[in-house]
Amino acid sequence: MNLSKSSQIKVGLSDRSYSIEIGRGLESSILEYKLDLLNRGEKVVAITDQGLRSSNPSFLDKFFQSTDHLILPSGEKTKSSDHLIQIWDFLATQRVDRSSAVFAVGGGVTGDIVGFAAATFLRGVSLYQVPTTLLSMVDSSVGGKTGINLKAGKNLVGSFHQPAKVFIDMDVLSTLPKREFSAGMAEVIKYGMIGNPALFQSITDRVAPYDAAIPELQELIQTCCSEKAKVVEDDERETACGRGGRALLNLGHTFAHAIESVAGYGDYLHGEAVSIGLVCAFRLSRALGLCMQDKEEKLLSALASYDLPVQLKNPLPALSLTKSMQLDKKVFQGKLRFVLMESIGQAFVQEGVHLTQVEEVWKSVGAS
Repeated sequence: MNLSKSSQIKVGLSDRSYSIEIGRGLESSILEYKLDLLNRGEKVVAITDQGLRSSNPSFLDKFFQSTDHLILPSGEKTKSSDHLIQIWDFLATQRVDRSSAVFAVGGGVTGDIVGFAAATFLRGVSLYQVPTTLLSMVDSSVGGKTGINLKAGKNLVGSFHQPAKVFIDMDVLSTLPKREFSAGMAEVIKYGMIGNPALFQSITDRVAPYDAAIPELQELIQTCCSEKAKVVEDDERETACGRGGRALLNLGHTFAHAIESVAGYGDYLHGEAVSIGLVCAFRLSRALGLCMQDKEEKLLSALASYDLPVQLKNPLPALSLTKSMQLDKKVFQGKLRFVLMESIGQAFVQEGVHLTQVEEVWKSVGAS
């Protein structure tokens, strides 16, 4: 176990405020916290996924000792109504009540569906996030967005349910497949593109890519969590009007969710679809006369350094992708809104983009 000083970030949301603890070797911290909950008379249950169970059994064995738990299948298809009911039934069988604590231990899929189950079971029970992938550490475990997918589109059913605390133990990343780590870096690059040009510059200037063992990783994760915390504090439920707010965190995601939906959940990792989506968002911005001082090669090089795709693996119909976008959560009064960039590091939301321009962007990444 690699011990290092942990850092704390507060997400300030009045009576729903919570802390994010980031470091290495946090197993003891998590176990002590769980013991404290038990000593206060709270029942503790946990839900994880089979991929983590297979890749890091020692971490889970320590955490699950004397803790009732449920293991879900891995992959995006788990974010379904069938598995949501499975979780509800597990919570009911375990006699979870409103004084209980539910731990979501896993990647973004696990955090999203367990978070939704916790939000809706008994109209809300306490949730603790223990993200175990880079993507869930820098993005999905923070901010309280929960949900499941429908055949019609991704994350169309969900709720806001803030966690009581988030534990980010970077040692868990030592067993994370390289492809999954790279998928997380797509979200890191996104943070640089929406409002932190220095972060984007630092990623593109690196001689060697980030990996799970590099000492600077803690600072990188802390930067991303701090960026998201500030956005969530200002616009928790993504209701801000105008050119900013929490919607900015969805840069590239309108494209990405369409890719995932049309290709079939599981064909692309979420971060891989986001990677292509970032390219699409940049190209749409350029088509509208924005980002003219930024070089596309810089973005493509940053994504390629993590073996992230910048083109569709196989052609998907541009018409189907565009239609899928019509179900995006950012549609307002029937109009599709896009997160665009005036320049890399300065994003805003705009509606009224002509779909012919969108289809041209789709074709530039290999749509048919």
